[in-house]
Amino acid sequence: MSSPARPRMTGIGRVLVIVYAIMALGATGRSFVQIVERFDEAPLAYTLSALSAVVYIVATLALVFAGRPGWYVVAWIAIVFELVGVLVVGTLSLVAPELFGHPTVWSWFGMGYLFVPLVLPFLGLWWLATHRPTTHQATPDNAAVAS
Repeated sequence: MSSPARPRMTGIGRVLVIVYAIMALGATGRSFVQIVERFDEAPLAYTLSALSAVVYIVATLALVFAGRPGWYVVAWIAIVFELVGVLVVGTLSLVAPELFGHPTVWSWFGMGYLFVPLVLPFLGLWWLATHRPTTHQATPDNAAVAS
C-alpha cells in the first residue's frame, strides 16, 4: 500500500500563495498606473515594475499548480528569476540610483514593500525544495484503474 500524498496547499504553502497573490495584485496595479500615467518619466523603472508583476503572477499560478506536471519547474524558474531580479535591481538602485527615475517593486530590495520582495523568494525556494511533487507508481489497487 502506498501512503496518501501530502496535501500541497496547507499551512505555510497556502500562506505563501496568498502572499504571492497579494504581491501580484499590488505590482500589477502599481505598474498599470505608472505606465498609463507617467511612463515617460521613468521607462526603465516602470517596465521593471510590470516585469515584476508578471513574475509574481506566474509564481502564484505555478505554486498553486506545482503538483501537476511541468508547473513545479515553472515555479522554480519564476522564483529564481524573482530572486535574481530583487538582488540585481536592489543593488543597482543603491549603487546607481540615477538609473531609476522612480522606485520599482524591487528597488532597495523591496523596501517600499517592507522587504517582502527580498524575503519571499527565499521562502518560496525553501517551500519548493521541501515539497517536491510525488510520482504516482502503479500499485495493484490503481493498476486496474489505469488500464
